[in-house]
Amino acid sequence: MALDPQAQGLLDQLVSSGMPPLNAMPVAEARAAAMALGGMTGPPETVAHVEDRTIPGPAGQIPVRIYTPTGRPPFPLLVYFHGGGWVIGNLETHDGVCRALTNAAACIVVSVDYRLAPEHPFPAAPEDSYAATQWVAANAAAIGGDPTRIAVGGDSAGGNLTAVVALVARDRGAPPLCFQLLVYPVTDAACDTASYRDNADGYFLTRDMMGWFWNHYAAQRSARENPYASPLRAASLKGLPPALVITAEFDPLRDEGEAYAARLRDAGVAAQLTRYDGMIHGFFGMGSMLDQAKTAIAQAAAALRSAFAAGSR
Repeated sequence: MALDPQAQGLLDQLVSSGMPPLNAMPVAEARAAAMALGGMTGPPETVAHVEDRTIPGPAGQIPVRIYTPTGRPPFPLLVYFHGGGWVIGNLETHDGVCRALTNAAACIVVSVDYRLAPEHPFPAAPEDSYAATQWVAANAAAIGGDPTRIAVGGDSAGGNLTAVVALVARDRGAPPLCFQLLVYPVTDAACDTASYRDNADGYFLTRDMMGWFWNHYAAQRSARENPYASPLRAASLKGLPPALVITAEFDPLRDEGEAYAARLRDAGVAAQLTRYDGMIHGFFGMGSMLDQAKTAIAQAAAALRSAFAAGSR
């Protein structure tokens, strides 16, 4: 397939802006650039209620943002982990996505501001993400949620953390999760797939950028081979919650996301896979610029609603 004209327009806009690649900047500048890119997503949707607070974590307080939809509680819950290569991104960069999912899926979304590398390398991010998920399960009723209907979700590095939290919850026996939303997830540190070769440069996320992220997050080989860093390397994916895996055609991460979906299916997990042809990494949060982003949000919300409905029976 050809690159979607809207995606091409976005890439042209990025080139004309003169912004260097994120991996060519110091970390602090890359984080500021990510905030600027977040401003391209358009005006945020209005939701019934938004609250910023902190919750206990393994190494201190974890900031979270809780989005509540219109309606009568208790609501199902989605714990959301933002993307950004475990190095950049925060509650603000993914505010638009979380608002859209809150409204479209009619669920409470708890967005987690986990610790970032290189200041806090692996396993800080998955530790915070799992702790936040445990907190949501323990405090669901207090925030208007239903503790029997909890999903996890995220994009890119957040998709990686979603898969990892699902693995940890299975391995430790709690909390029960009804669904996992994996949006172009990082699932393996090998970085050697055909999509890495075919989409190495020119489509926003590059092979070199992913190398920069991995070097900050998990510099040691032993860390990268840990299934809680590279979930595709888990010995078994049996017993995990149902999944929707979304990938983009022109994305270095495409093949490892699709390989994870195949392994979930092989393990007997109900896993739906959708590749968005013509799309680039990051498209999911660009609904104001890309029509296919609106379609993907709607698909994710429908999958969440279905999983929540099954959990309420």
